[in-house]
Amino acid sequence: MERLILTTMLVISGVSSDEILKHQCALRGTSVVLKCKYNNIPGLSVLSINWYKIQKVADKLKYFLLSELPSPTNHVEYMFDHQNGCSLRINDVQFGDEGEYAVGFVTTHKEIKGHVHTFLSVKELTAVVHPHQVDEGDTVRLTCVSGCPEQADIMWMREGLPVNTTVFQATKKDAGRYYCAVYQQDSARSASVALTVLYAPTGVFLSVSPAGTVNAGSTVTFTCSSDANPSVTQTGYSLFKDGKLVHSGQNFIISDIHPSQTGQYHCIAWNGIRWRGSSLVKSLGIHLEVQYPPMNITVSVNPERAVEGSSINLTCSCEANTAADTYTWYRRTLSDSSSTPVQVGSGKMLSLVFMMELHSGLYFCNVRTSFGENNSTEVLLAMPESPHDRNLLPILAGTGVCLSAVVLLMGLLLFRKTRKSTLSQKTAVDLRPGVRKSNSDPNAVYANITMLPLSPLLQLLRGIHIKMLLHRTRMKFLTPH
Repeated sequence: MERLILTTMLVISGVSSDEILKHQCALRGTSVVLKCKYNNIPGLSVLSINWYKIQKVADKLKYFLLSELPSPTNHVEYMFDHQNGCSLRINDVQFGDEGEYAVGFVTTHKEIKGHVHTFLSVKELTAVVHPHQVDEGDTVRLTCVSGCPEQADIMWMREGLPVNTTVFQATKKDAGRYYCAVYQQDSARSASVALTVLYAPTGVFLSVSPAGTVNAGSTVTFTCSSDANPSVTQTGYSLFKDGKLVHSGQNFIISDIHPSQTGQYHCIAWNGIRWRGSSLVKSLGIHLEVQYPPMNITVSVNPERAVEGSSINLTCSCEANTAADTYTWYRRTLSDSSSTPVQVGSGKMLSLVFMMELHSGLYFCNVRTSFGENNSTEVLLAMPESPHDRNLLPILAGTGVCLSAVVLLMGLLLFRKTRKSTLSQKTAVDLRPGVRKSNSDPNAVYANITMLPLSPLLQLLRGIHIKMLLHRTRMKFLTPH
């Protein structure tokens, strides 16, 4: 933008002037023109012009030729023509250009200096951002102050982008450095001023590593982050699981994660700045699934008491976050609980359609999933004694003892009678004349003796003995240790 700084009418030999501006102001960075016109005198021609800057040296005014003063290329331009033009153009005015100026005319005889001088003041624009630090949502006003009395067309810029309004409610996007400038002359600009906008956390984000499904016993790291000014401190973050606080801080590490820690997690960030009535900002939730092998495996028996000939169902139940692939049933014998278990079935339920004594034993189920396997505790399945059996057992035992004594006595009497008969026969033979002792096998006397089959009484006693052994085995496993 060009400004009229000086208009001088010079008349050589009796100089006269018209519309002289003795004091002018220019903004730093602008281009200004000191306008000048002259009149030719008959017999005296103006060949060229010179512009001088007048400075005081040792209390004396001295004229310094502008063309000889150090300055950037094209900083000053003489606008001389033979149609009476003698103006001076100064580009990109700086504070060093401030001072007093005069023009001189080079004629065919000598150089004549104009006696009319002008003083150039150089000022600058000042940007004011009020207030310079605000909370998000507060009002901000921009003011551009010019050092020159003349009004100029002003534009505002923020980080190189135009600002459309000078009064606004601040958001975090409005933070940055502002400056004002003369319209379409960006070089004529103020120094930049920073606007700081404090705002509550935004973009609160919770990350979990590893993400998705994790294995029980592994290490899991939770990290909460956000965009905030001022930044959220360590104590400004809180981690929640299913709505309950589990940790305060930006990071949380679980070194041995447990299935009970499966749930919905989110974090909250706080930095003391309120926005729209809230100072706590919540992240989106993340569901953490802890994968684990079957656990808490139990076996239920229905009905609880087994009766010979009845139907018994054993059902296997467990906790697992993945569906069980297989259920396998095993049984150990009652006589040896340390023996190798025998597989007796598969499926979630084991059914014994007709309960018998041979079904008695220790039962357990094995549950297998894609993650692992585990066994249930063993349960005892045995035929209970009936009241009749419990009352009969002592009677049979007593009867057996008595019968055993009778049989033993009869056996002794039979043995004695047989031995006596044999000895009598032997004596009779020996007394016969002409009979000699036999040289046959001395054991020949037992050759004809044959084992008689067990009597019904002995069979009964053997049955009683077996029942007593089974009763003793049941009591061993039913008695708590």
